[in-house]
Amino acid sequence: MQSESAHSEVYMLRGVRCTQHLKFCKNLNDMKQIRKALVSVYHKDGLDELLAALHKNGVEFVSTGGTQAFIEGLGYKCEKVETLTTYPSILGGRVKTLHPKIFGGILGRRELDSDVAEMAHYDIPAIDLVIVDLYPFEETVASTTDEQAIIEKIDIGGISLIRAAAKNFADVVIVPEKAAYATLLDIVNKQGAQTTREQRKQFAKQAFAVSSHYDTAIHQYFASCTQAD
Repeated sequence: MQSESAHSEVYMLRGVRCTQHLKFCKNLNDMKQIRKALVSVYHKDGLDELLAALHKNGVEFVSTGGTQAFIEGLGYKCEKVETLTTYPSILGGRVKTLHPKIFGGILGRRELDSDVAEMAHYDIPAIDLVIVDLYPFEETVASTTDEQAIIEKIDIGGISLIRAAAKNFADVVIVPEKAAYATLLDIVNKQGAQTTREQRKQFAKQAFAVSSHYDTAIHQYFASCTQAD
């Protein structure tokens, strides 16, 4: 006969296994497939390997400008943002992605029937992954005193995409900087073009850190200007 201590160890082992199984099932339920990715980056070095892995897993790309040309140069089909929105890039490139068909596709809650119905009504495709690398504001401030050049490096569309995708991390993956390319690549290589809620939440945390740092740098620039004046 097994001792009471041995029985306790068996029950504890079963409890651990049960907990692990529940966590595994929860992760499966939280898995979200990446089908369409919006890619809008300033720095493109290191992006090609991630795009290759996503393409291999059947992910479709949407982009604009230089990023779209870069993606097509790698041999991948890429839908123009302008084709999706039916609006061209305007105001010298200041307005490209700021459109309901882009932000509706990012912010739409897939579990909410009313959101899904509106997306269908307005023909808004779901965007499951946003890859952004912001204009290099700090580098520009460090390299020039030309105010207009500095102002033009204040990213509007990119920072908006980051915040929107991070807000809707329940459904969307946000890669907010070049440093995060490798993290998503590792995930895709291990589990295909799908992510768990916890993985998406980690990306969202990183995204808001990037957003906070970026806005702080802009604030510091304007603070230094007004002090000088």
